[in-house]
Amino acid sequence: MSQEEIKDRLYSFSIFKELSLTELEMIVNISNARQLEKGSLVFMQEEPITQVYFVQSGKVKIFRTDNNGKEQIVSVLEAGEMFPHAGFFRKGNYPAHAEVLENSILIATSIHGFEKMLVDSPQLCIKVFRILGEKIVDLQNRLEEQISHNSKEKIILLLLRLCKSNGVPYKKRYKLITHFKNRDLANMIGTSRETVSRTLTNLKKRGYVDIDEDGLFIVDYEKLYDELI
Repeated sequence: MSQEEIKDRLYSFSIFKELSLTELEMIVNISNARQLEKGSLVFMQEEPITQVYFVQSGKVKIFRTDNNGKEQIVSVLEAGEMFPHAGFFRKGNYPAHAEVLENSILIATSIHGFEKMLVDSPQLCIKVFRILGEKIVDLQNRLEEQISHNSKEKIILLLLRLCKSNGVPYKKRYKLITHFKNRDLANMIGTSRETVSRTLTNLKKRGYVDIDEDGLFIVDYEKLYDELI
């Protein structure tokens, strides 16, 4: 991929929308495009942080593993998203694994080079901090869900969140365009696959959730939201 193509693709990310062409070209000079096949690892948990990645196309799963090898999915990222969000400011190691779920194109930007740019571009600093602030709020909400809600409520809240992050409007409902298995949902909120299965079966019977022929969830956002009130 040429530098001009990388510039065009980086410009499509919200974090770079307000930059001048000169500022954008500076980022292009410290970036490179990577084409990765399904199943590839972008980086592993505890590897030294050297780059931040922008998803141009495809899907990337961010997940952690504990000392027993148990996996917990943090998020599934799609085109237009960056990761890790704290990468530009966090010294040390990557806090999770990143695995490509389907053939993807990622743009990798050097953290060292980007830090130099932040010093010279207050406008860019403000945009990065704004995005990080949104992520902090999301993490706070997730923590509150874990503390304040029972298993059924956690599953409903997760589905509502996925409608926003991985869903598209579909016949007055939302379709999750990422394929999630019950095990994936369970790993996201720290519950059992059996609990997720029972809850989804109940929600399907009540018409709140459905699954299409491709195995993708179709969610009635308003009904699920009302279920929590």
